[in-house]
This record gives sequence, structure tokens and C-alpha cells, in this order.
Amino acid sequence: MDPSASSASPEPTAQEDGRPKDLAEAGPTPTDTIDSFQARGHAVVRGLASADEVASYRPAIEAAALEHNRESLPLAERSTYGQAFLQITNLWRVDPRVARFVLAPRFARVAAELMEVEAVRLYHDQALFKEAGGGRTPWHQDQFYWPFDSPHTITMWMPLVDVAPEVGSMRFVVGSHRLGHVSGESISDESDREVAALIEAQGLEVETHGPLAAGDATFHAGWTLHSAGPNPTSTMRSVMTVIYVADPMVVAQPANPFQEFDRQVWLAGTPVGSTVGSTVGSELNPRLWPPDGVVSR
Repeated sequence: MDPSASSASPEPTAQEDGRPKDLAEAGPTPTDTIDSFQARGHAVVRGLASADEVASYRPAIEAAALEHNRESLPLAERSTYGQAFLQITNLWRVDPRVARFVLAPRFARVAAELMEVEAVRLYHDQALFKEAGGGRTPWHQDQFYWPFDSPHTITMWMPLVDVAPEVGSMRFVVGSHRLGHVSGESISDESDREVAALIEAQGLEVETHGPLAAGDATFHAGWTLHSAGPNPTSTMRSVMTVIYVADPMVVAQPANPFQEFDRQVWLAGTPVGSTVGSTVGSELNPRLWPPDGVVSR
């Protein structure tokens, strides 16, 4: 060993030199977590990112989200949807530090394993910041907005701050991912009433994972009915979400204007019948798992 090496200054840590920590690949997802997701349409992975890892990304994510936020109305003057959260999308495209978080193979591996598919691509990300005093998030299904026939879609929902008991995490209707499209309404008071009536009429089970620590993550399928309560606290509930689709995934004929919007914006106009990532603009939807891009078939 070179004696001079022992006296050399150590390499700076991620926080010391200002770079976010490396979200290195973790081990496989526990079988019971996969089984729970398959049966219930949602699951929680505690400590998917450590508190230190989240802390190293949080300033960049929050700064990018607030810089690109286009909501200007006071909270009281917004619709129910607008009161639910500030929603800022595809932040990975505007900040390389956010990109390291969104594109992390650690998260993508969990998404693939929960869906029991070999590979996944990014659909897009969303910062969902529920402001102090922000309202509830009405019951809805995410895949109402997405132009895909396949159910192999999934959202990771990770708080960047501890989620207090009085705020709570999202609520899910157990097994609703197997019902397919059940609500004809976008996120609104109408979708809330429609789904609440369905839950009552069919005696469906609702459950939540309760308070979450920064770095815990819930995952839910695209058709899983879900909602969230209001934020009665005086602090922002900062959450980052990443949406994944199985690879390959075929783009379907849009069933509503929202899906056509998504096809144009998040899929760069990928033609109906083509696979995500196969045409011009495919850089918007990179394959994230497996990280080397090799899939055994």
C-alpha cells in the first residue's frame, strides 16, 4: 500500500460536493410484497430510499417543481382538482439531478417485479405537492388518462418528507385493479361521488398504509382506484411520483381527449399500434429496467 494514500483526503460524499447520492441498485423485491400487489393492486415498500438519500434529492426536486409550477390562483379560488395538489410533470427533463432520481434502476426494478414483467419504460414523472391547507384528492383511476390497452402500468408514490398521521398516505380500493375501467369521469367531485357510490354499493374494501417516512414508497396499478385526504397541517406535503409501463407496450386508440393529449405530450405522438419507445421522440420514454437494456425472451 502506498503510504501517501493513507494521509490523502477522502473523496467527498454526495452531500459534501453537492451531488445527490447514488441510488444504487438494491436487491429483489420480497415475494410477499409482489403477491400483495398482485392480489390487492397496491403495495408499500418501506425504506426504498433512505432518509439521507431523499434529503440529497429533495432540494433539487422541490426547486425544479416550484420553478416550473404554473398554478397562480389562490388555493380558495381553484377547482377541487386544483386544490388537491400542485402537479408538475417531466421534471427529469429539466434538471439532471432530478433525472438521477426518476431514472433510478432501483425504483424501476421494483415496478417491473411487482407487475411481474421483464422490462419497464418510463411513461413520465409527476411532482405532487399538497400545499398547507390543500384539499382532498378525489377518487379516480390513473389509467383513465393513458392510451394503453394493457393493465401493465404502475405508479410509484414516494414522499420527500415524513407524511404525518393527520395527512396520511393514499387510500386504495382493494382489488379494484381487476375491475378495469369503472369511472367515466376525470379527477373531480363527480369522480369522487361515482366511485364512493360504487364502493358502498359493492361493499368494497378500502385501505391505507398510513403515515409514511420520507423514502417509503407506495406502488399502485393503473386501474387501482385511489384517493388521498386533505393536508390540514401548515407544511407542504412534497411527493414525487414516477409512472412506468411494461416494455413492450402498444399505444392504443385514445378513448377520450385526455388520452390523446397524453399520446401527443408524453409519448411524442407515437402512432397508434406502435410500441412505446420505438419511434421519433423515444428519448421521452427510456427503458429503465433492466439497466443494460437487455431483456431475455
